[in-house]
Amino acid sequence: MSKLLLDYGSGGKASQRLIKDIFVKYFSNPYLDKLDDAAFLQEIKPPLAMSTDSYTVDPIIFPGGDIGSLAVHGTVNDVAMLGAKPKFLSCAFILEEGLELDLLETIVKSMAEAAKKAEVFLVTGDTKVVPKGAVDKIFINTTGIGEVLVEPAPAGSRARPGDVVIVSGTIGDHGLTILSKRQGISFETEIKSDSAPLNLLIEKLVKNIPEVHVLRDPTRGGLATTLNEIAGQSQVGIFIEEDSIPIREEVKGGCSFLGLDPLYLANEGKLILILPQKYQEQALEILKADTLGQDATVIGEVKEEYAGKVVLKTGLGGNRLLDMLEGEQLPRIC
Repeated sequence: MSKLLLDYGSGGKASQRLIKDIFVKYFSNPYLDKLDDAAFLQEIKPPLAMSTDSYTVDPIIFPGGDIGSLAVHGTVNDVAMLGAKPKFLSCAFILEEGLELDLLETIVKSMAEAAKKAEVFLVTGDTKVVPKGAVDKIFINTTGIGEVLVEPAPAGSRARPGDVVIVSGTIGDHGLTILSKRQGISFETEIKSDSAPLNLLIEKLVKNIPEVHVLRDPTRGGLATTLNEIAGQSQVGIFIEEDSIPIREEVKGGCSFLGLDPLYLANEGKLILILPQKYQEQALEILKADTLGQDATVIGEVKEEYAGKVVLKTGLGGNRLLDMLEGEQLPRIC
């Protein structure tokens, strides 16, 4: 079985073979195929949205995805949360000496398929090979750039009293999937990551709804942490109903068994939408018409009281403050 050698990062013939036989083979497009040091993007128009992220997930392949598709989905989604249409990605790989070339090719192929589904081009990149032990198999950085579709753009500081809070589907799927796979824990019903590109769904929302105040994807830190960030940025109180939050029964059971709170688990294919109550039904109709939003539901509202805080109404009728996550429940989840 062929494995990666330090020679593949030398910039010489071995590097050129790696680029040609794996990366260009799957990422080929008119921008990348020129193989210049940078990509010339004359078609993109301002204002622009840009995001970058690095992915070190362990395990690198998991039910519902892998580090390659996750790297595309995560960055595409971050750009889209500004009400933007992601168009171009760059990627950089840091690869461990001894990595199996078949595994690398599987991940690159997965990235190419994810980019095609999200309708974005991967236009430039970089590869570094480091000595065995310097990294754990493979790290990937992706940067995305896209055209902002609406003005003003959705932002964490734009939540207003009277707005409703919607989530596009069940929460906690990704975080529990990673933990269970890493620890070799199995459940009666398979749990899969929700990793998915949300940009096309978001484009429908911002083009059809006159006012979208906030769009966010609750990744690391989960729903509770992300809502706290929004409450702080907007200086409003966010009140949510525990019984309205969609959580799969198997995720509830797994969290109960492992002592985790699903409200703080990472998600990679869900969005938080905050907008005026008068657009609630229109938003739900758009979301539920898409496979990625079929479980969308209203979970709460925005108020003036408790500015900067998130208040959870429990199933027993009481209220409690939801604080931000201190540290991480799970390391290396994205």
